[in-house]
This record gives sequence, structure tokens and C-alpha cells, in this order.
Amino acid sequence: MGDSSDSLSIDMETPSLSGKEYVIETCYGHVSVSVYGDQDKPALVTYPDLALNHTSCFQGLLFCPEACSLLLHNFCIYHISPPGHELGAATISPDDPLLSVDDLADQIAEVLNYFGLDAVMCMGVTAGAYILTLFAMKYRQRVLGLILISPLCNAPSWTEWLYNKVLSNLLYYYGMCGVVKELLLKRYFSKEALGSSQVPESDAVQACKRLLDERQGLNVWRFLEAINGRQDISNGLRKLLCCSLIFVGENSPFHFESLDMTSELDRRYSALVEVQACGSMVTEEQPHAMLIPMEYFLTGYGMYRPPKLSVSPRSTLSPICISPELLSPESMGLKLKPIKTRISLEV
Repeated sequence: MGDSSDSLSIDMETPSLSGKEYVIETCYGHVSVSVYGDQDKPALVTYPDLALNHTSCFQGLLFCPEACSLLLHNFCIYHISPPGHELGAATISPDDPLLSVDDLADQIAEVLNYFGLDAVMCMGVTAGAYILTLFAMKYRQRVLGLILISPLCNAPSWTEWLYNKVLSNLLYYYGMCGVVKELLLKRYFSKEALGSSQVPESDAVQACKRLLDERQGLNVWRFLEAINGRQDISNGLRKLLCCSLIFVGENSPFHFESLDMTSELDRRYSALVEVQACGSMVTEEQPHAMLIPMEYFLTGYGMYRPPKLSVSPRSTLSPICISPELLSPESMGLKLKPIKTRISLEV
């Protein structure tokens, strides 16, 4: 990289992982936001998947030292929790109206206004990816770029709609019971991570299971009702003004939907990374797989890594396979290198 006043470099010092919690009153009720980093830096807004918050959805990525350095040294991160999904949340009053996906997208705009933020980078997982994509379509000038993990853009298929209705009824009548937790874990993780009678479940699955115990079933039910009532937004994807980087787990239940979304985006401004042996929540199951593509993606925004690194991001785990037709999205100002390594099964 040449010298540029717009470039933001990073060093390898360990940034602080302590955040500040805000509870913001919006037209759609209270929303909790956890802010990490220097608020003078560019903003990265995150939104998690169903029944999750930043602790259970993005902790794995931010605990990966190099990803933490890449993100926290270049951004101030604003973790937005769906209403009632924050740590220690009480059950939302039944008198409060149910919010639609449009309400949730508009709520993000109010959060940005509260912090005085103009244009932001966005990162979302599955349901959260849909909300942030909808936000980018409604407020095009306010989104610099989208990093989407196992995203959705279509209305629910009949199969998904029925599956969600079953899950919704379980949440409403039984709360966060064992059956609900098992269904949610299958939504997030691959069979390899979930384990079997011979193989124990991964640490990420165990941590997520503990955090799900803290969720209020009726709050999760509210978010699920919004997501199950979502509309098809695929027709508006080519009108997005920002670049998009999409990750999808090879074994994600939303793999087909994510590929379909990629096909609807302008390929000059988008790139796809398929992560092998991984479910939907790449941020927790295979966070190392996100590092190299994010580096190239952010290079197009004047952000880069220092030339000398003590640890190679390729040295431990690089289970990514990038679609050949999307290796050179020149309009993004980047070129993704073809990486076709697989996870080693040997310890």
C-alpha cells in the first residue's frame, strides 16, 4: 500500500475487549447497544441471528486475535441486540406491539442517529443479515459495506415457514426448553460441531448452549415472528450502493438461500466465500475462515494489515473455498486469492 491519508493501519497490540452498554429509547421501544472501541473511529454495526446477541454470535470472531486486531483497531463496533436479546433482559411486556422486520431496520437508523453516525459498515448473521440488508436498501447512503454470514433475502419457503411456526409455538408455550435449544443449535452449527455419541460437541456449541439458557422465550418468539413474516427483497439487491462480502457455511441450512442471494447481487460489487465443514454461524464455528477475505475486502476501503505478522492467518486453519467467478471483483478495489485448503482432521 502506498501512503494515503485515507488508509487506516493496524498494529498487533491486543485491544481492549471491554465495552460500554447503552439502552436507547426509540419509536419502536428500547434497544440495547454494546459499544467496543474508540468512537472516533469508523463504525461497524453488528446484528445477530435469532435468539443470539453479540456475546453468543460474534465472540468467537473477536476472540480470534488477528480478526480482533483487524476490526477493533480500525472500527468502533456497535453491537445491536434484537429487542429483549441483550444479556440479563427481562421478558418484554405482552402489551408492547410486535415489531416487523421494517420496524427493526428503522430502529437501526434511530440508533445511528443517537450516536451521530452517518455511513457505517455492517455485519450480520442470517436473520441479522436480513435486517441489515433491508436497512441498507431503505437507507442506502448510510451503509458503506455489508459483511453477511449465511444471509437471507427471500420470503420463507413453505418448509421454513412451517418449521418456524413449530418453533414459535414451542417458544410461546414452553419457553427456552430443551427441544427449542436443540433446534436452534442445528440452525447455527454443522453436524461436526454438534458432535455425536462418539465425538463430543465443540466448545463453541457448549458455550452457545449455556448462553441460550439466558434467553427469555417470549422475546425470542417476538423476533422469530418478525423474521417469519419477512418479505422477498431480492429485487432490490442490485440497487444497493455498497459492496457486499458473503460468507456461507457449506453445511448451513440456509446454504441455498445464501447462494441465491449472491446470484441476485451485482457481481462487480460482491464476493462469495463458502466455508467447508461449517454451519450457518461462521463467526463462531470457523472464525479464522473469515480473516483473509475480510482483509482483502477492507483493503478496498483503505484498510490494510502491517507487512510483518508474528502469526500467519493461514498457519492454523484456512477452510475456505472462494467461488472462482468472484475472485476478481475489480470495482471493490480488491482481488481475492483462490484458497482451496481444507480442515486437517489431525490434531
